[in-house]
Amino acid sequence: MHEHKCIKIKSNFSSMRKKIRIIDIAKMAGVSKGTVDRVMHNRGNVSEAARKSIEKVLEQVNYKHNIHVSSISLKSRYKIVVATPEVSPGAYWASIHNGIQHALEEYENVRVELQVFTYNQYDIYSCRETYEQIAGVEMDAIIIGPTFKEETVNLCKRMDEREIPYIFVDSNIEDTSPLAFFSADHYVCGYMIAKLITSIIPDHTNIAIFQAVRTGDRSANTTILRKKGFTDYLEKNKCTNLILSIPFSVMEPEDNEMYLTRLFHSQKDIPAIVVLNSRGNFIANYLETNLIEGVKMICMDLTTANIEALKKGQIDYLIGQEPEYQGFYAMKTMLEYLIFKKPVQKQNYVQLDILTRENIDFYKSFNNIMY
Repeated sequence: MHEHKCIKIKSNFSSMRKKIRIIDIAKMAGVSKGTVDRVMHNRGNVSEAARKSIEKVLEQVNYKHNIHVSSISLKSRYKIVVATPEVSPGAYWASIHNGIQHALEEYENVRVELQVFTYNQYDIYSCRETYEQIAGVEMDAIIIGPTFKEETVNLCKRMDEREIPYIFVDSNIEDTSPLAFFSADHYVCGYMIAKLITSIIPDHTNIAIFQAVRTGDRSANTTILRKKGFTDYLEKNKCTNLILSIPFSVMEPEDNEMYLTRLFHSQKDIPAIVVLNSRGNFIANYLETNLIEGVKMICMDLTTANIEALKKGQIDYLIGQEPEYQGFYAMKTMLEYLIFKKPVQKQNYVQLDILTRENIDFYKSFNNIMY
């Protein structure tokens, strides 16, 4: 059996911060509760002085009133499943989960039971077992962070049969019918990486592309799309660079020493390295330990370890794809759909950010942006 994790979270986040009630705002503004209610719902019949007093208090207490949530919707309880790769502090998927939690805080008056399932994204059998468990769970909706295409298609077919809406984060999967997806355009991402790397290395030189080894011998959907964009750029622009596909292991990191030593012993000229997922720091650490200099490197995602390597000059460019934004708007969209059945925009591509050691300290994370 392959390990997977499931966590249940009952929410309306009342324990996270003290709630400010309408009656509290009324006392602070020196008006009646009804006057506060009229201002917050823009019903008029309020003096200008009372309105300004109430608005000043709302600003002072940073009151987050959700004008979208009706009294009828508050009587409902929603069970939402989240299924993604495993989460570790400072890593890519932790950022997506942070975004989901931010959305639940914004909708703290909506009663949500959140059930989180995670699987090993480097093991197709772990993914299959977790998806099989999810398929029988009672739920109102599910947010899916897919890795393997066939397994995701099979899960979505079962959701379709049960008429359970689902939203993707991180990538879209063909042959499925999601309510929406929030993702980078991974083909464009690969195309952009190829343009960047070939602009900073000499012509006719080697580029090593590192891909994670996964149990079950399947590539992640995102990696497949990025590699296609990468190779299409080289072909379209008649680039003569020799591409070397190199494996590396997250599950068995001791094997990486062998892969990398073999590469640098067999190929004396490796001016460029591309890592098509968020584990670029693995390669950066090897280069530092073995005193290998002069290698240009482009990697994915603003993980804590990658940012550290970027600041040290081991990585030249990091590509960010707004994971917290993805998680936040996936949950926000799902809640508003469940409450109001409002139309949903299916295709939601996030921006791709190019970060260097020169601008990384000026980059504002989603945590610091008012949404």
